[in-house]
Amino acid sequence: MSSPAPSNSSGEIRRLRDLSPQQVRSGLAAWLGWLFDGLDMHLYTLVATAFVAQLLMTQEADPEVGRKASIIQAAFLVGWALGGGFFGRVADLIGRSRALVLTILTYACFTGLSFFSTEWWHLLVFRFLAALGIGGEWAVGASLLSETWPRKWRPWIAATLQSAVNCGILLACLAGALLKGHPPQWIFLVGVLPAFITLWIRRAVPETEEWSEARKDLPAPRIGELFGPEVRSVTLKVMLICAVSLTAHWTFMFWQQSYIRSLPEVGPLKADKDQATVMALLWIMVGSLIGNFVAGGLAVLMGYGRAIALMLFAYFGLMWFAFSGSHSLSVIYALFAGIGVMQGCFGLFTMCLPPLFPVLLRSTGAGFCYNIGRILSAAGVVFFGIFNKVQGDFAQVLLTASWLFLPAALFALLLPCPDKHARS
Repeated sequence: MSSPAPSNSSGEIRRLRDLSPQQVRSGLAAWLGWLFDGLDMHLYTLVATAFVAQLLMTQEADPEVGRKASIIQAAFLVGWALGGGFFGRVADLIGRSRALVLTILTYACFTGLSFFSTEWWHLLVFRFLAALGIGGEWAVGASLLSETWPRKWRPWIAATLQSAVNCGILLACLAGALLKGHPPQWIFLVGVLPAFITLWIRRAVPETEEWSEARKDLPAPRIGELFGPEVRSVTLKVMLICAVSLTAHWTFMFWQQSYIRSLPEVGPLKADKDQATVMALLWIMVGSLIGNFVAGGLAVLMGYGRAIALMLFAYFGLMWFAFSGSHSLSVIYALFAGIGVMQGCFGLFTMCLPPLFPVLLRSTGAGFCYNIGRILSAAGVVFFGIFNKVQGDFAQVLLTASWLFLPAALFALLLPCPDKHARS
């Protein structure tokens, strides 16, 4: 087993070539984990309507398809939330490196098993279990890098990590394009690929020095300490901003594919609908790749809270414009690219949340608070889908959800300054 990775805090590290081999391997492991995180996360959104319709043996326009598809996505988001808390706790108990392996194996195996679904509830169970690993990987990877890479690099580390998710989603788009016209369940077999990188991570990625030293001297804190006097204020503030912003964000990310498929300009053919759905997600991800580094630059200039607030407000403005009127498909693609840029704000959570918590509560706190928002976002996805007043009016669903970004932008200003508990 390799020795613990050195602490990241030294001011002597100014360039990439100054990083130690252990830091490089930790960074690569986290980046690859997030890459495949993004891949497995969005395979379902590309085929949700088509696959659920197939499982129900009905047409895609059947209202029951939308209801069941939204319930499956809600189960995924709940699993993501629970996985963030569960594997975050595991990482605080057994270490970042070993926990990272467990999260990747979890989401790879259960995404692949989704191929074998023959009932809609089979798919719900597999997506829930895959989400446990995806939610956990966020918390573990974020803590791994916050403890191994230089503190002053964090806004750019956040952008780079989030770009891995975007690249993974682009891989999902590529898989969707290559499998266009094939049975929708085939796309889930692509999700098995991440399992192979765990062999390398287990052998090559050491545990962080910061966790090893803290675990040596202190017993593992109880989960209830997240609501103890020292941390309670941080926990509640982070839960608030994550819950509201992620509800709006995931309502958009799930229902935008149904909106695209419903546009008259796309046409009635399944292959055309599949292609338009892939192209819409592609434009969102291209915008988001740019937005990650825009967010990093804004965080350097004005701090995390103000940067997140500004981008959430712009997210609202673009969604309101996109769904309050009629536009051509090319204009919609351009607006989706702009929305993608604003999604870069979520990458900032990667590096600003873990340092808010003590070392042995770091993965637990970041994973719990960030992912608890997914439970509310799960309810939001179902609510905006089931209680849509006009069946099939997905523009109204998305327009209504966009208003949540306004309070989210205000709540972002409540985010505390990171590093209160970080070692110097």
